[in-house]
Amino acid sequence: MQVILLEKITNLGNLGDIVRVKDGYARNYLIPQRMARRATAAAIEEFEARRAELEKVAAEKLAAAKGQGEKLDGMTVQIQQKSGVDGRLFGSVTNADIAEALSKQGFAIEKAQIRLPTGPLKTVGDFPVAVSLHTDVVVNVTVAVLGEHA
Repeated sequence: MQVILLEKITNLGNLGDIVRVKDGYARNYLIPQRMARRATAAAIEEFEARRAELEKVAAEKLAAAKGQGEKLDGMTVQIQQKSGVDGRLFGSVTNADIAEALSKQGFAIEKAQIRLPTGPLKTVGDFPVAVSLHTDVVVNVTVAVLGEHA
């Protein structure tokens, strides 16, 4: 299915690009999330008429993400978790736990924006974690997992 992208999507294209994607991806994800529209002649005309407005909205989102990224970059978040004497956690620290800790500090971060390269954190220590605020804005945050002996 051919769609017009209404925002920049990683590994797919930029605003206004007409790309071919699998039908299910378009129907179940891109179109309901308002990231794309079917590339019909009427939709292309309507998009060209609204292009400046959509580009302005995209630029505002990018500027907001950059502003938040400057505040967040290099920050350290501490998370307490029960652990054994050898430093292994009972359970793990997931992206949901990190998002919750960041929201307590005043940052509106969703768990899907947090990238854990090696999966959930299972030991005590400091770990670098990437937070993707926008497709063009990725900042690094240090997560300090503190052990609480049971």
